[in-house]
Formats: sequence, structure tokens, C-alpha cells
Amino acid sequence: MKPDAMRSGIASRLLEHIITEAKAVGFTRLSLETGTAEFFLPARSLYGRFGFVPCEPYADYRPDPSSTFMTKAL
Repeated sequence: MKPDAMRSGIASRLLEHIITEAKAVGFTRLSLETGTAEFFLPARSLYGRFGFVPCEPYADYRPDPSSTFMTKAL
């Protein structure tokens, strides 16, 4: 990412749009997988600010020390 784009709110606006569209089409839950490394801390923090909470692996995912699973009820 370009340094001038960092902390500009783009990621928050994109996530807001995804949540809004998911609700509009009738989704009742959004779930995601992201990394556990320090590099992914900003992403995990962003998801937490939007109400995503840690959850168990879902779908075909298996427990993995390199993965964090999060979910949000809509």
C-alpha cells in the first residue's frame, strides 16, 4: 500500500459497504479468515471495530496457527 493511502479510511469505507450490501441481500452472518502474524494486526483491529468476533473455523477450514477466524451476525 502506498504510504499516502494508509490511515485514509478506505478500508473502513470498503468494509462498511460490504456489510451494507450483505444486509441488503439478506445475509445473516459474515465470516472471514485472516492471518495471526503481527502484520495482520491492523486488519484484525479493523474487523473488531466493526463488530467481528473470534470464532471457530468454518466451511472447509481447519484449525491453523497461522489463521484467525472471525464472524459478525447481521
